[in-house]
Amino acid sequence: MDKNEQSENTDNQKQEPQNQEEQLEEFVPKKSKSMMPVLMGVAFILMVVLLYFFIQNRGLKEEVAETQTELNQAVLQLDSIGSELDQKILEITRLGGDVDTLLQIKAELEGEKRKLLSTNSRNKNAIAELKDKVDGYQELLIIKDKEIRVLKEQNEVLHTENTTLKVEKNQLSDSITSIAETRDQLSEQVALASTLKVTGMKIFAVNSKGKEKESEFRNRHVENLRIEFTVNENRVAPIEGKELLLRVIAPDNNVLFDVTRGSGSFNYEGREMFYTVKKEILYDRSSQKVTLLYNKGSEYTLGKHSVEVYTDDYMMGRGSFVIK
Repeated sequence: MDKNEQSENTDNQKQEPQNQEEQLEEFVPKKSKSMMPVLMGVAFILMVVLLYFFIQNRGLKEEVAETQTELNQAVLQLDSIGSELDQKILEITRLGGDVDTLLQIKAELEGEKRKLLSTNSRNKNAIAELKDKVDGYQELLIIKDKEIRVLKEQNEVLHTENTTLKVEKNQLSDSITSIAETRDQLSEQVALASTLKVTGMKIFAVNSKGKEKESEFRNRHVENLRIEFTVNENRVAPIEGKELLLRVIAPDNNVLFDVTRGSGSFNYEGREMFYTVKKEILYDRSSQKVTLLYNKGSEYTLGKHSVEVYTDDYMMGRGSFVIK
């Protein structure tokens, strides 16, 4: 081999390492570029996850704030009703009325407020359920307003009568006594003759499919109670609207009572009594059939239940049914 060939070989050997270095430099940048879409995708997913948790957290805070606002409003309503109950208790006591029912309702209301303020009851379902009961409490307050008006009228009448009797007592004592006795007798006779009676009372259990069973039935048959009876003809009674008060009495002698389902109280022979449900009719002296539906919302006590119908502070009639 001559010197020229040796020189060419030496030059080729020097060029080969240089070519390898150039190829390596070209390879590295290309690999880094291929990783960029992956890194950007991961970053985008992280941003989406963070945004999701941010929205969730903000929605939760808004829901908690809304529930707290509803809770505050419900507590204010209870406080307002409690204050009104206190006023009604004081006024009815002053007028000589019976306040046992109001004291019982006041204790129940305070219990509802304590339950509402407890940690376990601060949820929308508890607050919504309480709002339904608040409507019942407010209806009871309206009933008590009517009772207070009646008591005031009675007291005014008594005061007027007492004043008149005191002024005329010496001169007209015998005449007034005679007239009062005659008037009372006539009033009693007219009242007795004009009283209404109900007959033919029938009580049916209506299940969820609308099928009916009479007199004796099981709890699973009772979706609603259908009570029907006839108000008898009475040509002496006045033509007027009548409020029929129905009392359903359990075997333990407790009246089924729920203000949210239309229950309330009335005066009977000088004492306060509860009624389960009421119905208004226009009585025109003729015989007419009346039907009432009642949904207790829970199971009945086993045994015989009594059903009584009242109007104008007297009983019109009664019936019964049995839960087996």
